[in-house]
Amino acid sequence: MTRSSRRHASALAAGALFFGAFGAGAVASPARSDAGPPEVTAPAGALRGRAVGDVLAFKGIPYAAPPVGQNRWRPPLSAPRWSGVRDAGAFGPACIQPTPGAPHIYSDTLGATSEDCLSLNVWTPSTAGKAPVIVWIHGGSLVAGSSKERLYDGSTLAAEGAVVVSINYRLGVLGYLAHPDLSAESPVGISGNYGLMDQIEALRWVQRNISAFGGDPDNVTIAGESAGGLSVMYLMASPLARGLFAKAIAQSAYMISTPELKQARFGAPAAETAGTNLARVLQAPSLRVLRGMDPQVLTDNAARSGFAPFGAVDGVLLPGQLVDVFDRGEQAPVPVLAGFNSGEIRSLRFLAPPTPASAAEYERVIRDRYGDLADEFLRLYPAANMGESILANTRDALYGWTAERLVRNQTAIGQPSFLYLFDHGYPAMEAAGLHGFHASELPYMFGMLERTPPLWPKIPDTAEEAALSAAMVDYWVSFARTGAPRAANGPEWAAYGSPGAYIAFREAPVPGEGLFPGMFALHEQAMCRRRAGGELGWNWNTGLASPKLPAQAGSCDDGKARGL
Repeated sequence: MTRSSRRHASALAAGALFFGAFGAGAVASPARSDAGPPEVTAPAGALRGRAVGDVLAFKGIPYAAPPVGQNRWRPPLSAPRWSGVRDAGAFGPACIQPTPGAPHIYSDTLGATSEDCLSLNVWTPSTAGKAPVIVWIHGGSLVAGSSKERLYDGSTLAAEGAVVVSINYRLGVLGYLAHPDLSAESPVGISGNYGLMDQIEALRWVQRNISAFGGDPDNVTIAGESAGGLSVMYLMASPLARGLFAKAIAQSAYMISTPELKQARFGAPAAETAGTNLARVLQAPSLRVLRGMDPQVLTDNAARSGFAPFGAVDGVLLPGQLVDVFDRGEQAPVPVLAGFNSGEIRSLRFLAPPTPASAAEYERVIRDRYGDLADEFLRLYPAANMGESILANTRDALYGWTAERLVRNQTAIGQPSFLYLFDHGYPAMEAAGLHGFHASELPYMFGMLERTPPLWPKIPDTAEEAALSAAMVDYWVSFARTGAPRAANGPEWAAYGSPGAYIAFREAPVPGEGLFPGMFALHEQAMCRRRAGGELGWNWNTGLASPKLPAQAGSCDDGKARGL
């Protein structure tokens, strides 16, 4: 057994201590009758859903016991089987998250929130049988969001033949607090990552139950956008999620440095230290006091105190930094579809540093921070158009580099991988200066052009917009079904290794090769130099906000042999 195999087996054994065993559910079919709502009898229990045309929806299904009281900050426990027929006609409450502030384009009505929030929703074709399954993980910086957001309605994807599952998971301080006393409670000595544990428990629920809804447990695709895409990569890296999915879709993901549980590295304190410091700020001298706090007050105070939730490298759920796990080839060996949007930062300008007073100052700072890489940086992101260069660099350092790195990593281990750029605009979007903004692909790939939030630039009701959406729905469902994205009225989408192939979604899908030449190499060099030094993170501190980069590439050389 290799060292990595031993590490994988050890982590699986440790995980069994707090997750327990699971098995596949019995094959069944939803009972469909014109006389009343559809019903399903699954291993979890009997459910009564709702039918809309040829799609059946079952909402608010508990997949884990409520993580409240003494179960706050513990691994999720499987929900007990209920008796009778449970009504599944309404979404469950969203997980507790910070009280909303000023409205923005992503704002929507959240509805009820609760710590008792570990539920999921299923949309299935009325004729489903061994259908591909897409498990959707919502975004929101691991702080906010919900499976019931209007953009995430799975009915269009289900109408095209997929079973769609959307899940809630614990957020913010309730989902990602690490603390030495919590680690001491754990049979394997870890804490934090509770939201990730929830996602894994939801995938276990899918394995046990999805056959009853017509889904194929052997053909599950995990998918997510933004923090959902980050979660997809965490799941790909986690030994405890191995075997729970067969494909992965990561939209606008970010493979940034993440805290480590026990030690300070890459510019971040140990996750346990961050938790200890937060408890001190909250004047909570013990876990008993923390667990006794009102969850909304706790969440709001933690957010105001600057608590930032991330997965923590703990050696069990996350065995290492994402870049290291993927470079070692220890991630899930599954096909991947990944991409990003051309205007990611246009709606996330708080991620970008302010524009300097002059082009000369811009160039001076870049030369100071990037040293021997400055000429290439300024070629890609010139001082002559500082505003656009700042947006493009921030986009590429976070999202573009991640998407290309992900497909390169999977290609290197022999998995077909597909890269995209969403570069679409329409009149209301252009008028707002938001061409291709963060998450703007979601209404198209979900086939929900009319279900955008209230302040979202309104998508015109035209044949062209509908055709682009239909193509994206086809590509996504085809990838979930076969591992190869195909569209009835779209061009062939070649795998990334063919060579450097991608597809751009503009007015229509357009194939290409060599996306943004030089972009990946520059940001890979910057990441590798920071990683080699061990004291600098790679995340939002890019471009004008970058620290001085070390002069030597160090561990970059390892990646060259694998085509990175």
